Amino acid sequence: MGIAYEIAKKSKEASYFLLNKKTSEKNKVLEDIAELLIKKTSEIIYANLKDCNAAKESKISESLLDRLALDENRIKAISESIYEVIKLSDPVGETITGCILPNGLELNCIRSPFGVIGIIYEARPNVTVDSAVLCLKAGSAVILRGSSHALNSNKKLVEIMQEALIKNNFPKDLIQSIDTSSREDARELMSLRQFVDVLIPRGGKGLIESVVNDSKVPVIETGIGNCHIYIDSICGLSDDEVAAIVINAKTQRPSVCNAAEKLLVHKDVKKQTLIKILDLLIDKKVKIKGCQKVLKIYPKAELALEEEWYEEFLDLVIAVKIVDSIEDAVSHINKYGSHHSDAIITSSYENSRFFTSGVDSSTVYVNASTRFTDGGQFGMGAEIGISTQKLHWRGPMGLKQITTNKFIVTGCGQIRK
Repeated sequence: MGIAYEIAKKSKEASYFLLNKKTSEKNKVLEDIAELLIKKTSEIIYANLKDCNAAKESKISESLLDRLALDENRIKAISESIYEVIKLSDPVGETITGCILPNGLELNCIRSPFGVIGIIYEARPNVTVDSAVLCLKAGSAVILRGSSHALNSNKKLVEIMQEALIKNNFPKDLIQSIDTSSREDARELMSLRQFVDVLIPRGGKGLIESVVNDSKVPVIETGIGNCHIYIDSICGLSDDEVAAIVINAKTQRPSVCNAAEKLLVHKDVKKQTLIKILDLLIDKKVKIKGCQKVLKIYPKAELALEEEWYEEFLDLVIAVKIVDSIEDAVSHINKYGSHHSDAIITSSYENSRFFTSGVDSSTVYVNASTRFTDGGQFGMGAEIGISTQKLHWRGPMGLKQITTNKFIVTGCGQIRK
């Protein structure tokens, strides 16, 4: 038995402690975590600097280095986000549905904690705190397995959160991390069904596929975002309004999963409309890749390779395709997309209904940017990720979505005949 086994065993034991804890008690722990993060900012930055220096030596990309780095402002933002979680309604014990059965039994279905949640993620130390805080509020213990690039940062952050747990007489094993870079420890965590109730991977395609394929523990897949925008032939919006949606979806923050990666355009859309949009994207430093039809209209574009239609660029790159019909657009999205977030720009109610019914994604938009797929934007508060699978949830996962359900049945002596 390895490190993961011992950690998971302690997590399971600690998780039972939370079952009868009041919201006010959990919130007090969260408040103390927020305060300690500010108090120990210099310690966090020192630990993070070790990680950043090692990452530079290993020549990781600038975008990954940016995600890894912590400074005073970022730590302050992490602390402030905890207060937002404190304000959220506690889902544990909330009645989902209830009724009195014909035999007099009172039946209530309530929200209940998962128990132990494992999070496997890449080089983003803020995920360490975000995940732990959400899981604790939702009544579950958490096991964190972060990137090898962030070992020192994550270890320090977990140490601080455990200090807040101990201060409030909570078991420190409610928040634990696997502080090794060993893949064997990660694989062991994925095998511990007797202790871990669910695993949530957060990261790139390779990480997510590895966890989904190798885990014996049930997985909630927070998938990649190969998101599409389709410009319909029936479009009452002005060129400026259409362009604004596309530009926002692609460039407002290109490195996130809800950024648009593909643009599909109906063949009847005016050429000058498409050219105007592509010129504006070029002005924003976006590289244009396209099908053969696009290249004929817009010579500045590069030919998009077949495999690139499946790709999540996470960069200032977009692939553009001219399609013959809305049916072709929907078929293309369902074949190449990642079932994350896709949008149609149209003034046809019939076409909007066809698109929203036909596209098999967690979130489908009509005349809006894909960038809104976010727990905060949807009024759900903080989120632990965007689920692209159909069980146990699809879309942004907030506090309610990281609970399960339990039936409480109250009787007065009924027996089954």
